[in-house]
Amino acid sequence: MGTLGVTTLIELRLVEAKRFVNVTYHPVRSTAEAAQVTRELSATTDYDYIDGIMFSKNEGVVLAGRLSDGFPAGARGVRFSAPLHPWYYLHVRFKLGRLNRRESHRPYVEFMPLTDYLFRYDRGGFWVGRSAFQYFSFPFNHFTRWFLDDFMRTRMLYRALHASKQSISYFVQDLALPYESAAEFVDYTDEKLGIYPLWLCPLKQDTLPTFHPHSKNMEADGKSLKPMLNIGVWGWGPKGYEAFVAANRDMEKKLNELGGMKWFYSQAYYTEDEFWRIYDREWYEELRTKYHAEYLPNVWQKIRVNVEKERRELKISWKLRFLRLWPMAGIWGVWKGIRSGDWRIPKTLKFPNFAMQKKIN
Repeated sequence: MGTLGVTTLIELRLVEAKRFVNVTYHPVRSTAEAAQVTRELSATTDYDYIDGIMFSKNEGVVLAGRLSDGFPAGARGVRFSAPLHPWYYLHVRFKLGRLNRRESHRPYVEFMPLTDYLFRYDRGGFWVGRSAFQYFSFPFNHFTRWFLDDFMRTRMLYRALHASKQSISYFVQDLALPYESAAEFVDYTDEKLGIYPLWLCPLKQDTLPTFHPHSKNMEADGKSLKPMLNIGVWGWGPKGYEAFVAANRDMEKKLNELGGMKWFYSQAYYTEDEFWRIYDREWYEELRTKYHAEYLPNVWQKIRVNVEKERRELKISWKLRFLRLWPMAGIWGVWKGIRSGDWRIPKTLKFPNFAMQKKIN
């Protein structure tokens, strides 16, 4: 977070790249089942990639990927990188609906080029892009996603979100929880926020001391940290700034009760005392002393949302008042995204065959 110094050298351990990733679908009927399946798959060495999507409290899928130079007989090839291709989460939802209706319990496997897999969520920013359509009350279908594809990349979406100041009403949270309490947390978000889809991702554990999200419970050996499950909560929060802040504060309280931790990129409303009750301040300050970094802002100062400052700005800033008038915030966000250079005018526009993706809508 820029509070200890500047990184000048990084050593990376590489994995040999292969042509494809074969992805096996594991449909689940509850968050508890999703957590159990994710944990079981993560404990094996059969898969290189694992994540999951909960489309509702009682419908989801765990997706397990394996690097390969070939693909199983009968597997279907898919792509997700071009404007004509479906957004990944919409494709998964469509396939999951079919799997839930069929009587066969044979595993369903798809394969895709490695690059398509690694950037499968880029178009649409997972599903954050749909919120832009909701904000503008714009039709959400294959044609409009194709037509606006250059605006629907993750970098563009998040630049627009922050420039428009809609981040003061939009949840952007990644939260790590022990597997045992993940289902209870989703019950909480379901009741309080009703935000779906939710993203699930298993987390490998570091060693203590660490700021990496970790469980305070140890494995049976008394040395290893228990694995955790990340839950991505991204969507519109309550209307009104005070209600939004209160919802965030309540979520932080619930997260702490369930033994969870946030990723530092997430919105953080902790007071200074609350923050340092969660994280190891003594170890951290020793590092700052060691590297002569005490003059830099500390982590809490860097990541916290300054509520008092935002309240003042909402009262006196003509710009924020202007941006709270629909649809000015969205137009301003798009303009700033274009100015940033993240948007480009396509060299060619080929009219698509929309029939091929009609059912996915």
